[in-house]
Amino acid sequence: MVITEWAEDDRPREKLELHGPSALSNAELLAILIGSGKKNMTAVDLMKHVMSDCAGSLNALGKKTIEELCEYPGIGKAKAITILAACELGRRRQLSAHSEERDAILSSKDIYNTMQPILRDKTVEEVWALYLNNSGSILKKSLISTGGITHAVADVRPILKQAVLTNATGIVLCHNHPSGRVRPSGADNAITKQLRGAAELLDMRLIDHVIVAENGYYSYSDDGCL
Repeated sequence: MVITEWAEDDRPREKLELHGPSALSNAELLAILIGSGKKNMTAVDLMKHVMSDCAGSLNALGKKTIEELCEYPGIGKAKAITILAACELGRRRQLSAHSEERDAILSSKDIYNTMQPILRDKTVEEVWALYLNNSGSILKKSLISTGGITHAVADVRPILKQAVLTNATGIVLCHNHPSGRVRPSGADNAITKQLRGAAELLDMRLIDHVIVAENGYYSYSDDGCL
């Protein structure tokens, strides 16, 4: 049975119009975007199949490439691009909401909530610095370096240069672990120690170094290592 033969309350577009977007499943919302399925499979069933392969996770869906999505019969390049565009809009909405709701960094959880939308889909390590004023408000977020799957090099000099230029009194270092492991490496410990000492010479404070993974984070400050 094609979607047009379904009961009106069950058709994704009509269901959204009648009950609002929150009444639809992820597969139904995605089905509206792609518009059609394939022979013997509706758009909803096709997206249920894709979401099943992603263990129901929109985060996992957003990490797929155009080529990977095009491997599903019924999904061409245009549909794949539409799906990834929707995932990116969701990520940006979450990031925008965090920016609007949070005026100051008061805890490691605030740091995680600020940076997780930026780092969660990255397949390589990225090192970021947050520059704060005396009240903990973020003056600037800056990408310091991008590396490989297991390592990104952080140089203390550009971090401190940006801190001086923004008149920051506090610095937060943050990077991701694409592997999913949150425990710091020896290199992580070394850059933390180096940056803390260099910041103190300029009358600044390294407030925290947070490692972001897909399902959690590690805070040097919370662990008593700063």
